[in-house]
Amino acid sequence: MKVVSTKRGAVAAASLLALLGTTACSGGGAQKSQDSGSGGGGGNSGYTFAMVTHETPGDTFWDRIKAGANQAAKDTGSTLKYSADPDATKQAVLIQNAIDSKVDGIATTLVTPDALIPTVKRAVAAGIPVDSFNSGTNFYKQAGSLTHFASDEVLAGQGAGKKAADDGAKKVLCVIQQAGSVALEDRCKGVKNSFPNTQNIQVNGTDDSAVTSAIQAKLKQDKDINWVVTLGAAQGLDTIKAIKAANSPAKVGTFDLNIDAAKPWSLVTSSSASTSSPTSRATSPSPSSTCTRRTGTSWVEADRS
Repeated sequence: MKVVSTKRGAVAAASLLALLGTTACSGGGAQKSQDSGSGGGGGNSGYTFAMVTHETPGDTFWDRIKAGANQAAKDTGSTLKYSADPDATKQAVLIQNAIDSKVDGIATTLVTPDALIPTVKRAVAAGIPVDSFNSGTNFYKQAGSLTHFASDEVLAGQGAGKKAADDGAKKVLCVIQQAGSVALEDRCKGVKNSFPNTQNIQVNGTDDSAVTSAIQAKLKQDKDINWVVTLGAAQGLDTIKAIKAANSPAKVGTFDLNIDAAKPWSLVTSSSASTSSPTSRATSPSPSSTCTRRTGTSWVEADRS
């Protein structure tokens, strides 16, 4: 597994650029214009790509993903069709819609592999190149994805667990905000690997008040918990409210940040988390480099703070 420092917006850009390269290399898709450009030149590739994710409405994490994808589309003169649904069955339908519309390439998350892989395989069978990203590192080969851009979630979780241990944690609560997400489960698995006295809690990440109530109740019920690891910025903010309401001394470590989550002084961001702040910047691979099909290679995000 190749490791590079890749930021969130660049992950989306790199995924689309890789699709552009594999489509061009295979000769598939729409006819490419002669005046196409690259690297911000505003080319006209003639290609249409679909990006399908499990974005939850209101989750600012995905703003950077969409920004990177839109910039890549602009730079190459491609058309981007973005769609999302946190429900796995509905996400699969969105992928099928992309297949039916005969797009030139698909970039998708594999957050719930069992529900998504059959549809991804249909895309591949239809001759549509597929790149996956964000979730599903252990499943992209099975899905038939050419390339996978993601974090090593277990390793990232181990870093968060070590941070909690170094900070004096006695018992850690790891918050999973989406049922069935292999990436979130792996993060908490990594936390437990480094800090065995870790307990998971499943919450409904689409309902902030429900998240706050569930964590508040848990903190009141188990006074030994003095560290909470959340896997998204929104849940970090929810946990701060829960800690105050439960009058708990617990600290919070979080994966991902947004402007609101960075403000509270009590929010301790794990320096070992494998995702970056929204203000981070990085470059993405050039379109020409993607003609070498990197099947079997993953790009792993690493926070270098």
